Amino acid sequence: MAISYKRLFHLLIDKGMTNSELMEHTGFSANIITRMKRNNYVSLESIEKICRALNCGVDDILEFIPEENDKIAE
Repeated sequence: MAISYKRLFHLLIDKGMTNSELMEHTGFSANIITRMKRNNYVSLESIEKICRALNCGVDDILEFIPEENDKIAE
């Protein structure tokens, strides 16, 4: 299953927050932001820091996208 962080970047726009401000509030390096822009794995600890900084839930910042080979056999 793939992960998309598009919701996070839309939320940042809605809140008028830049990537740099998010990094400042969470203590992230630019590497974490780059990983999210590429929809790569980031730790649950990082997700928690984002949710606390933005006062939101996990489903507000990411979504799981099923891949074709992830279908469950019946």
